[in-house]
Amino acid sequence: MTHEIVPDQYNENIDLGRFIHEFYYKRDKKEIRFGNVVFDILYEKNNRLIIGETKKSSKFSEASKWQLIYYLKILKDAGIIAEGMLSFPEERKKIEVKLSAEAELELEKILKDIDDIINQPNPPKVSKNNFCKNCGYKEYCFS
Repeated sequence: MTHEIVPDQYNENIDLGRFIHEFYYKRDKKEIRFGNVVFDILYEKNNRLIIGETKKSSKFSEASKWQLIYYLKILKDAGIIAEGMLSFPEERKKIEVKLSAEAELELEKILKDIDDIINQPNPPKVSKNNFCKNCGYKEYCFS
């Protein structure tokens, strides 16, 4: 994590995420480390490599999609073609994610924006939003 800051490991939402990750998809390979990222699930389906991310809720599925697109881009850069699957087991919902040329361009912009924030001499001012309520980093921002 940037500046070696990690989320609060005792946050109840992070604990719930761990439980869901362990409870569901018991037959699949889990917690696959690849460079600086960790894939929740790795499996093969119809001769296609699938990288899966398990989430407790689809409420923030857009952010989850971009996390998975980032993982797919890292794999592509290493010469590995894969597809993604977002899984929301409590909702019995799955969303396929593919790395398209358009997604790569948007990801490049997102990563540049993140780098711009990281390289600021001071963090941006806190602005409370919908993400804050359950965020594992909340204590860093509001303490």
